[in-house]
Amino acid sequence: MKKIDIVIPCYNESKCVELIYDALKELFSNELKTYSFSVLYIDDGSKDDTLERIVKLSNIENSNVRYISFARNFGKESAIYAGLENADGDYVALMDADLQHPPHLLIDMLHAIEEEGYDCATARRVKRARESKIRNFLSNSFYHVINWATGMKLAPGMTDYRLMKKQVADAIVSMREHERFIKGIYSWIGFNSKWIEYENVERVDGDSKWNYKGLWNYAKTGIIAFAVAPLRAVVYLGFFVILISFVYGVRLYAMSVSGARPWQDTTTILLLLLFLGGMIILLLGIIGEYLARIYMEVKNRPIYIAKEKKLEIDKD
Repeated sequence: MKKIDIVIPCYNESKCVELIYDALKELFSNELKTYSFSVLYIDDGSKDDTLERIVKLSNIENSNVRYISFARNFGKESAIYAGLENADGDYVALMDADLQHPPHLLIDMLHAIEEEGYDCATARRVKRARESKIRNFLSNSFYHVINWATGMKLAPGMTDYRLMKKQVADAIVSMREHERFIKGIYSWIGFNSKWIEYENVERVDGDSKWNYKGLWNYAKTGIIAFAVAPLRAVVYLGFFVILISFVYGVRLYAMSVSGARPWQDTTTILLLLLFLGGMIILLLGIIGEYLARIYMEVKNRPIYIAKEKKLEIDKD
């Protein structure tokens, strides 16, 4: 009997941990009864009673629940890493606790891997009925930009919900970078992946932890982590400014030869100084973002720190 480890990152998901476990238990008791499974919760420094509820589930007789609790909130990317690092099943699934990732999709994912020969299967949202048009536009624009800048093939609407062979999970864990962008890592490691499309599902409880600021920082991390296009753009911009300066210099010379006195136009000079000064500050900011990532990487701090964990399933 093959085993599926299901990794579930949690941050303030008190009312969801039991619901997702019950849904998975029902699925594996019926449609997937030929497989064994374990649930590995990663408590990402929750401030509510999420950990207490997870511990309670793990202490139930014949429970197949394991968990790792972080010393503080390290972020979802670190939680994903911790889960994949400690998974030991034949297959590893990654899904959210809020039931926005329908458990029944695991049936199609298993079929894609075992019958169609894929290494992993990833869920992709095709409709976002309740999300604002602005958010949908920004999301789609991000995927187009990062695909253009990096050469990767990230599909709009792709989620972290996926089922993969243990080999794929091990490849992800082998990438120990601290500034993690899991969607880019999925693409970078390769392997054959199938998209499983589904319509967006509402959370069973609470609100999304992602706001516009968080999404902006996530997008920025993704572009900087996998693209050097911004740095190369600095070079091309420098050449462009030199060209404009040369053309403007030729114009000033022609005007002075004709008897005009263009150097008396202090407004033009001030505007040029402000433009070039702003451009220099912008370029230094871009370079600074890359230097900041390098600075954090060379410190070689741990990706996460576990405060409490239970990785062995109690056996009768």
